[in-house]
Amino acid sequence: MLFKTFSAAVFGIDAYVVDIEVDLTPKASDSMVPSFTMVGLPDAAVRESRERIRAAINNCGFFFPIHRVTVNLAPADIKKEGSSFDLPIAIGILGANGDLKNEELEDTLTVGELSLDGRVRPIKGALPIAVAARKRGIKRLLLPQENAQEAAVVSGLDVYPVADLRGLVALLIAHQPTAPLRIDTQNLLSHSDHYCEDFSEVRGQMHTKRAIEVATSGGHNIMMIGPPGSGKTMLAKRIRTILPPLEFEEAIECTKIHSVAGLTETQGLITTRPFRSPHHTISDAGLIGGGAVPRPGEVSLAHNGVLFLDELPEFDRNVLEVLRQPLEDGRVTISRAAMSLTFPSQFMFAAAMNPCPCGFFNDPTRECKCSPVQIQRYVSRISGPLLDRIDIHIDVPAVKISELSNHTLSESSEKIRERVIRARRCQLQRFAGENIFCNAQMTPRLLRKYCLLDTASKTMLENVITKLGLSARAYDRILKVSRTIADMEGKTNLEAHHMSEAIQYRSLDRTYWA
Repeated sequence: MLFKTFSAAVFGIDAYVVDIEVDLTPKASDSMVPSFTMVGLPDAAVRESRERIRAAINNCGFFFPIHRVTVNLAPADIKKEGSSFDLPIAIGILGANGDLKNEELEDTLTVGELSLDGRVRPIKGALPIAVAARKRGIKRLLLPQENAQEAAVVSGLDVYPVADLRGLVALLIAHQPTAPLRIDTQNLLSHSDHYCEDFSEVRGQMHTKRAIEVATSGGHNIMMIGPPGSGKTMLAKRIRTILPPLEFEEAIECTKIHSVAGLTETQGLITTRPFRSPHHTISDAGLIGGGAVPRPGEVSLAHNGVLFLDELPEFDRNVLEVLRQPLEDGRVTISRAAMSLTFPSQFMFAAAMNPCPCGFFNDPTRECKCSPVQIQRYVSRISGPLLDRIDIHIDVPAVKISELSNHTLSESSEKIRERVIRARRCQLQRFAGENIFCNAQMTPRLLRKYCLLDTASKTMLENVITKLGLSARAYDRILKVSRTIADMEGKTNLEAHHMSEAIQYRSLDRTYWA
């Protein structure tokens, strides 16, 4: 007897529907040994599901047929991975054995891993699977309880959480099934932006706070250079507290990436902007993504959020160089012999570093013990092309004792965030229909259109470019930062003081490193 059901597999951060066909062929004679054959390019985890399914069906009180069992996973030319096919294959076997009817599984997609006792274990990629089910026109999704909150954010799809195989069968044959799970996504997003950190806790560093506000207002990359203990890491951890709240579409994108990586939160939907801070021992595959079947790396997990690299020169040179594509294009493409996958990676890049190996170069209170050669070698660990892709370089001096002992709270993240949102709103109106969302994403065509310079500004910028020998990319970055500073003031045209502030945020382009 042949029985059909639906499941899904994840490919990158998207999913595709898999048709599962189960055929039971009676034994021709008593001497024939029962068999369980699975076809359709299953990987090792899928092939091992045979024993899990057999034990789960028997331990839940159902009868595992003594037949020749053939399971086909279609389309047969795409490799199937993971343990999420356990539950739909078990349902297919029960259906072929007569315990279920085809009409009970019409417009139904099932995913889940089975334990030997029949309990359903969580899977990865529930949100992409829910999106794929809706696109296919499937009306009902059955999946593990732990993944139900995540999948329920997709509208137009009835999501039913499943605890065990026995409960799933009872749900399918019930004449009046329970109501599907519903999630109020607007309520989730409205109560999401609560952080333990706040800029009011940072003493001093007004100049650095201003630079961070400019960076977040325009989505610019920023690097902080200063001695140990000056507050670089503390400031970086508070960047996301002043970023605009996530829109629903952005939250869906973030959740899809985290779902594929198995990092979704208990409420299902990612409602706060990600902040990723990998250690400097990370590999290039860990940062950019990779594996035999590519998985998202830190640059993709930071999508729509912040990627912070502390002690930047301590990272391997080849690890830093792979950042070029995501910083420039907002996406990363990973190619393998069998496939090529593209992951989104539109993030705000923040980095911190010491000015020299000992950390006290140009410090007025501590003597630097590094030679000029050591300083040059230390700074040269970061390539020029990578520095060009960082819009703002800011010096972070040591905090004075008078500022540390001052218990008056400085400006809160909430107040700074209000100004950032106001500047971002101005940019959204300007770029309506352009498919970009902030000044940092402006193309050369938009730069020529929205960054017109007066005579004084043009002369100033030409002198700086000539004197410092800046690249064309650095020229564009200065214009973008200037545009953001003007937006923060509500100005339509760029003025000389906007340009001068943007220029002084290029400290690594100066010659005092030599």
